[in-house]
Amino acid sequence: MNASNKTQWTNKSRGGRYRREFYAGSRYRFGADKDEDMPEGPELHLASLFVNKVCDGLRFGGKVEKSEVSKNPEVPFSCPEYTISAVSRGKEVKLILTPVADADEVASVIFRFGMSGSFKFTAEDEIPKHAHLRFFTVDVPRKVLCFVDPRRFGTWEYNGTWKPERGPCVMMEYEKFRENVFKHLSDKAFEKPICEVMLNQKYFNGIGNYLRAEILFRLKIPPFMPARAVLESVRNQSQVLNADLPLSKKVKIKKENPDLLQLCNLVPMEVIQLGGKGYDPGHGEDYAAFEQWLQCYFVPGMKSLRDSNGRTIWFQGEPGPLAPKGKGKKVRKQRKSVDIDAKPVKAETNATKRKAAKAKSTTVKKECKEEVMEEGGETAVKRKRAKTTENSMGDSKIISAGERGTHLRSKRKIVDNLEVKISRRLSQQSPVPKTPARKRKAAKLLADDTPTPKPRPRRLKSDVSKQSQNSPKPRTRRK
Repeated sequence: MNASNKTQWTNKSRGGRYRREFYAGSRYRFGADKDEDMPEGPELHLASLFVNKVCDGLRFGGKVEKSEVSKNPEVPFSCPEYTISAVSRGKEVKLILTPVADADEVASVIFRFGMSGSFKFTAEDEIPKHAHLRFFTVDVPRKVLCFVDPRRFGTWEYNGTWKPERGPCVMMEYEKFRENVFKHLSDKAFEKPICEVMLNQKYFNGIGNYLRAEILFRLKIPPFMPARAVLESVRNQSQVLNADLPLSKKVKIKKENPDLLQLCNLVPMEVIQLGGKGYDPGHGEDYAAFEQWLQCYFVPGMKSLRDSNGRTIWFQGEPGPLAPKGKGKKVRKQRKSVDIDAKPVKAETNATKRKAAKAKSTTVKKECKEEVMEEGGETAVKRKRAKTTENSMGDSKIISAGERGTHLRSKRKIVDNLEVKISRRLSQQSPVPKTPARKRKAAKLLADDTPTPKPRPRRLKSDVSKQSQNSPKPRTRRK
């Protein structure tokens, strides 16, 4: 992480540790949030360009090493000298391992990045902590091409093929992608909202969370519109253009007013032209240009809702007829820019709040007590104790039911110009009985009718001598 970033650790109610990264701008992301976005098509294509750049002219050799903690399979490839190149397709990257001596025995490893996968090229003594697959160069000092995946959701497959359930790439296979979508418009998947269908890699291979938000925002399409209705209008519009207009006007209309499928190709290509690593909040300088490019995704003032898959969609205006019911819209507020040189803010937990409230109440009580003592008066507790002691020392008398009402009404007194309310709940030493008069009488009558048991006479030592001669003698212990 760069020096310009600030890191703060906070605890949530379910436990677990979450990393909040503050960047030079106003935006921040939770490093372990459920809705954190995985690398999308542009990021994987940029990763393939990165591999081709750093591996150009280098020769690798030896065995491909796998980390002990990774659950992915071993890569059984070993060669004295080989070269590495890369190619991407949607959300997949293929590393091509070509032996120098025998170019016919080409091997490959297909990577799927998961939530946090990436490639890094470092020196041998600077291998990153979460480097789960390593390719070493032959030259000295040795360098390493690493597949780094801190969260370990990424996978690789040795000598595998592109996933058959993934459709054509929206960037590199645009015409096939467009044809594939129109071909399957009758599928049940297109009955869902357009924002959910755009995450289906069978039809939109390479589109992810931030790309769908940016594409729908530019076209002002509500995210929860029925997908089939939106795409049928695109198909009808393209049929009209192909039938009537000349080629020059078609090209002009596509540039000025692109449709949804065209933007699925143009918007990712814009991210690739930005350079850097695309969506990568962990690198401040590379991420700054991407952050300025964003118009809708995680931008202050935009609304957000969670779709049926639990993914957050950012939009402006109305969500559409298929929006989830019973869930309020969240509007992202403008955040103040974070001072880089400022100290990290300490998170306030529930225990800290309780402690502060207790200290505040104690201070208020102490101030009230000091005010009473300064005026020369007695507190209510002291007067209550004095009154109770005075009553207990005198002759105790039982107050009847009629006198009790008068007695309680006279409890409100004024002592030293201070109005005091004495609690109706008296101590055990108070002569006033706690039970009502009727219950007292019933208990008294019941006590009179119940015969008292006679006490058992105690056996005296003199009675032992009067025992008869025939009575058995007590046993004695033999010596």
